Amino acid sequence: MIQITNPADCCGCTACASVCVHNAITMQPDALGFLYPVVDKDKCTDCGLCEKVCAFNDNYDTSLNLPRPEAYAARHKDMSEVETSRSGAAFIAISDWILKHDGVVYGAGYADHFRVVHKRATTKEERNEFKGSKYVQSDLIGVFRQVKQDLKDGKIVLFSGTPCQTSGLNSYVGKKLRENLYLLDIVCHGVPGPKLWDSYLCYLEKEQGDKISWVNFRDKQAYGWAAHHETFKFVNGGGDKMSFTYSFYQHITFRYSCGKCHFCNTRRPSDITIADYWGWQKTDPNINKDDKGVSLVFVNTEKGRRLFEAVKNDLDFIPAKIENCIQPNLQHPSEIHPKRMDFERDFAKHGFKYVMYHYGDVGWRYRTRKVKRNIIFNIKIVLKKILFLYIS
Repeated sequence: MIQITNPADCCGCTACASVCVHNAITMQPDALGFLYPVVDKDKCTDCGLCEKVCAFNDNYDTSLNLPRPEAYAARHKDMSEVETSRSGAAFIAISDWILKHDGVVYGAGYADHFRVVHKRATTKEERNEFKGSKYVQSDLIGVFRQVKQDLKDGKIVLFSGTPCQTSGLNSYVGKKLRENLYLLDIVCHGVPGPKLWDSYLCYLEKEQGDKISWVNFRDKQAYGWAAHHETFKFVNGGGDKMSFTYSFYQHITFRYSCGKCHFCNTRRPSDITIADYWGWQKTDPNINKDDKGVSLVFVNTEKGRRLFEAVKNDLDFIPAKIENCIQPNLQHPSEIHPKRMDFERDFAKHGFKYVMYHYGDVGWRYRTRKVKRNIIFNIKIVLKKILFLYIS
């Protein structure tokens, strides 16, 4: 039976719980809301399937991969799709083709009060909820089994998610049903905890004295594609914040497994990989001159190549060199903050406001850290100038 002794060894993909025919495994949340498998030993027959299906390791399946990914800078020809998507709307072009062929699209959307979950879409209207980044780990409970049933029913399925999610689904579905399953992953930086996100929304509503009616993790229409600002609409107004963004880039809210991610390379566990194309200027200085966004697309398998060929007419695209579009998280995992354990303990004991004041961008501690960083930065500049004059 599967037993997680080190939380960094589990990405929470739910493959182990999905494969158990006895329903002996349930996914239980920790203090930050990250899900981990818990085995009911009275139901478990010790068949070993849960351990066998786990694909969060260096031996994940790349048997269908091309020798080297084909890279592209891509943008949808419909500017309205680009403006309402996170990057260049490559996902929209790909998922439109799936829907056009009576297929099913799975992606990250919202349930309840902006709780991030994976959902099933059979129309463009349903699929549009998957637009935009969600900087929280999505809930996949029950989704893998739903995907498998769609495949058994003969449907074409596109599943989009983080690489640990697509790798887990690929292992769970198996090779017999893989033919009609298209996997699409993102270049992932890391995932914060669901409970932290929920607590943040509650904190904002209490501060505002109003209910949140709309969220955008990264509002490029207001701030441009390259910026990262959270935007919220309340019933009686709107506003933007940076607190969740700040903690995200501190890597203090990430799942422990993000620090030992096995997929931070160009050997992707999916047919197609999409991302923001940072460094697009090296490929074409004009493709994103308007700062509206451009997608990086990796075609990883022959099936992914056929799919990309089928949607090319909806895209403006340019072939790119791998070395010109390599990103940090295509080379190594994000480094988890050294106080990550303290953060989780304090969040569980004291709540969101406390950890924002102690670790975030709120209060005198943050201002003190900021002044200290500026002083150190200025001292380094002065020392460099002195050294330069001395050498000269």
